[in-house]
This record gives sequence, C-alpha cells and structure tokens, in this order.
Amino acid sequence: MALIALAADKGSPGVTTAAVALAAVWPRRVLVAETDPAGGDLVYRSAAAHGGPLNPNTGMLSIAATARRGLVPDQLWDHTQPLSGGLEVLVGLGISEQAAGLAGIWPTLGRAFAQLADSPHAPADVIADCGRIAGDSPAIELFPHAALVLLISRTEPEAIARVRDRAAALAAKLHGGSRGIASLATPLIGVVLIADPANSGKLIHQVNDMLVAAQTGARVIGTLADDPAGADQLAGRKRGRLDKSMLIRSARKVTVDLSQQYGAAWANPTAGPTAGPTAGAGR
Repeated sequence: MALIALAADKGSPGVTTAAVALAAVWPRRVLVAETDPAGGDLVYRSAAAHGGPLNPNTGMLSIAATARRGLVPDQLWDHTQPLSGGLEVLVGLGISEQAAGLAGIWPTLGRAFAQLADSPHAPADVIADCGRIAGDSPAIELFPHAALVLLISRTEPEAIARVRDRAAALAAKLHGGSRGIASLATPLIGVVLIADPANSGKLIHQVNDMLVAAQTGARVIGTLADDPAGADQLAGRKRGRLDKSMLIRSARKVTVDLSQQYGAAWANPTAGPTAGPTAGAGR
C-alpha cells in the first residue's frame, strides 16, 4: 500500500484520531507521520514507550536537515519514536511557523514515505496525517506519491458539500483531464465518514451518489464511528477495552475493506502493534 495520506477540508473531523485508529489495526508494520503544516498533536497528548513525554525535536523538525541532502527511506526510522503500546510515529511540527523549514522538501518526503514499503531492511506502510488542507497547503505535495488520499469528513450537510468540492478540486489538481477520471487514476481519492454506526450504511449510499453526480471520481471507502469515549481511550485519557470500542471496531472494518481492494500490495504482512491507548485524539 505504501503511502496513505489523510486530510480534511475544514473544521475538526478528527484526522489524527482517524490516522492513529487505522494504524492501531493495520495489517502490517506501519508508521504514522504527522505532516500537518499547522503542527502536530501527539507530542502534547501522548506518552512515549518509556513512559515519559515524546521528544518534540525528533520527527518532522529533525528530518528537515537530512531531507535537504537527500533521503533514503530507511533514514525515516532515525527520526521516529514509539508510543506507549508500540505504535511508531514521526512527530509533527510544534507550531505552524516551523513549516518554513520544510519548504521545498515535501516531494522528497513523499517519495521516501512511498518507498518505505519496499525497504529491504525495515519495510512499512506510512499513514500521513496531513491535517486540514487548502489549495496552497504544502502537504498536498505529498499526494502525488500516495497510493490513496483519504478525506475525513463528518456528516453535516455543509461538511459533505465541502468534501465533495475538495475531492473534485484534488482530482483536477492530481489527475487533470476529464472530470471523473480520478476513479481510474492514482492516487485514488476516497472519503471516510465520521458517523453514527446506526446510520452508516444509508450515509455511504447518499454520499456516494453525491460524489458520482459531481463527477469527482472519489468514493466512500467506509465509516469510522463517532465515538468520543473510544477516542479518549485511544489517547490514553480514559481506561477501557479499546479493542471493544466502536472506534476500533469500525477502523478494523475500514482496513479489511482496504485490504480486499489492495490485497496484492499487502502480501506477506508483518505484525503491527496491537490496539492500545497509544496516541492522541484528533483535531
């Protein structure tokens, strides 16, 4: 699968929560990269494997100097940190002003993320949390290297309208050509809805119909449960059986659906960390 980029158009749909939830149940080794130019959340909300805080200087901030000299995919591991529970993360920037230090190296990062799956030494997929994006967001420079771009959206009418328009804009930017061609092009543009599980099936059909009518080329990949308690467990702020939460159960279904779609790319999966209170809840 290589690089999977997660993003949102506006508001706070929970991109970080989605990225960490999917990573917690990913079928092979995975690295979560906080690539939001506005700054990351995990360093403020998550404990490191040793029980102390994450180092804010090891991650996107430290990788900038290395990437300017060229970046071999395995070098990514020199800048990652394990969370409590074992999930490996590339910690994001502290504040948006630090994004200036990454100017010009986003394509280099995108290539390294995409090629990590084929590393002969320590292969892994990368789930990139790109946060909220607009047309001028530098994180969009990662997208041409992704196998899949997932737009995270809540289900209010205005949120659905925005994700439809963002999908169409991304398809034009990434694929060009006739409208609707994105359904055949790479990266595939998908939508993940944050929804009440009781209504998820109906919502998927409604939103898919809207995406098709607008000729975006995108489609709904699945839904993640709108589960604040599960998000708190994922963040380590609340005790409980995280593996039994609606959030993790829905994340597992999304990964199974993705595996069925891209099963050939997931040959010989390696074991990843088990779901646990490993990371911060989303934006």
